[in-house]
Amino acid sequence: MKENEEKIIDIINRLRPFLISDGGNIEFVKYENNIVYIKMMGACSNCQMLDLTLKDGIEAAIKEEVPEVKELVNIKDDMLAA
Repeated sequence: MKENEEKIIDIINRLRPFLISDGGNIEFVKYENNIVYIKMMGACSNCQMLDLTLKDGIEAAIKEEVPEVKELVNIKDDMLAA
């Protein structure tokens, strides 16, 4: 499990420069029960293309290297407060 978490963080770190170049960023929150929790920040947090970026981009890249991952969940600020 820890090995998978390290792989996931590495993938996110490789994708981060592309998000930063568009005015956004991504933060790894946790990996639990084969679900990756992240937080999209900056321009990415309310971009119209966010769902596409998450599912077809970030989630696909992670699943390719860590097939055990079931899904990627973007945690919004209001979810953290709940």
